[in-house]
Amino acid sequence: MTNPIAAIILAAGMGTRMKSDLHKVLHPIAGRPMLLHLIDSVDALDPAKVVVVAGARREQVEAAVAPLGAEVAIQAEQLGTGHAVQQAEAALAGFAGDVLILYGDVPLVTTETMRAMVDRLHGAGEPSVVVLAFRPDDAAAYGRVIADADGRLEKIVEFKDASAEERAVTLCNSGLMAVRSADLFRLLGRLTNDNAAGEYYLTDIAALANRDGRGSVVVETDAAEVAGINSRAELAAVDASWQAKRRVRAMAEGATLVAPDTVWFSFDTAVGRDVLIEPNVFFGPGVSIADGATIRAFSHIEGATVGTGAEVGPYARLRPGAVLGEKSKVGNFVEVKKAVLGKGAKANHLTYLGDAEIGAGANIGAGTITCNYDGFFKYKTVIGEGAFVGSNSALVAPVTIGAGAIVGAGSTVTSDVEADALRLVRPPQETKPGWAKRFRDMMSVKKAAK
Repeated sequence: MTNPIAAIILAAGMGTRMKSDLHKVLHPIAGRPMLLHLIDSVDALDPAKVVVVAGARREQVEAAVAPLGAEVAIQAEQLGTGHAVQQAEAALAGFAGDVLILYGDVPLVTTETMRAMVDRLHGAGEPSVVVLAFRPDDAAAYGRVIADADGRLEKIVEFKDASAEERAVTLCNSGLMAVRSADLFRLLGRLTNDNAAGEYYLTDIAALANRDGRGSVVVETDAAEVAGINSRAELAAVDASWQAKRRVRAMAEGATLVAPDTVWFSFDTAVGRDVLIEPNVFFGPGVSIADGATIRAFSHIEGATVGTGAEVGPYARLRPGAVLGEKSKVGNFVEVKKAVLGKGAKANHLTYLGDAEIGAGANIGAGTITCNYDGFFKYKTVIGEGAFVGSNSALVAPVTIGAGAIVGAGSTVTSDVEADALRLVRPPQETKPGWAKRFRDMMSVKKAAK
């Protein structure tokens, strides 16, 4: 590709079937708004311009795409897809190149398919319009693409306007197109709304290009790639499709998934080689798993880094800012938030580590908590290398446990502990010989008297 590329992404639909206050194209797939999935694929083409056409709730769309450098054009009235694309004309004033027309609710179109569309625009015959089509298992009410065996397009007809013969065609319109900028708005200006819906159809520019003698052609892709989302059920189906591909990729890259269908990845999950992932594991955004790590069943991980050979779970939760060093271990029912565990450090069970720094080789006993919040501010706990914290201990931050120190089980530590020291915070024990037997005998007499 040598010509500059621009993308127009249509996102002006009302999204009423989603029944949501959130704009339809901002509903997430694998932890990222579907619109941003699509923009990420577009960005790989190094576009000169990306214009998102929005209508209702446009302020939500503007807030989402502004950090990405995309521009938002407004479609105030819903007069059809052709009319929607026209709203981007001002934003593309002076642009000379190729224009991809995409849909914000069709988020899984790959960069490779977009590139194929643009390449075909400059292929044999140099057509004015390239239409992306697909063959679904059930053509249902999709618009039909009428083309010859060489992919030269005769016309695109909406289902409600199609004849019985046209409805029998299995090649369907995805709505996605590639058009030269020199042709696009000239063709759009000639659209009419003489159809069953009274709308300006974008698809009609293909027939107009044919009349001009420039012609239109079809590029086919897999149906799953152009799956659209109009409801929560369709959102779940597209997410499931994305997850299925991501699981296959993880295994192809050297990870073992014991029960693949029960592992849920985020859009940016990084998984190394020889990683073992047991059933029912959920990865939120911002997770990196290094080579040789083990993620045991029913663990929830987000915003965390797991080092080489480290072990997580089962039933562990790693929250944002958790960093597990090489061969460290976080066991069952342990929660870690904004805490770093050094090489070989262990918190095997029933522990909360928040806002903490745990030195290499330290051992944190069951029931230990770092008391990091006083209702107003967060404070840090530092545990030195090789320190041992006994079970059921409360470390009241800010506090430092020195290297090699031991905190006795059941202690509440409110001040720093020197290196290699023992800290015990317990009331003295008192033993009363025979008291328990006397108590039972007395209570048995009372009970019998009733």
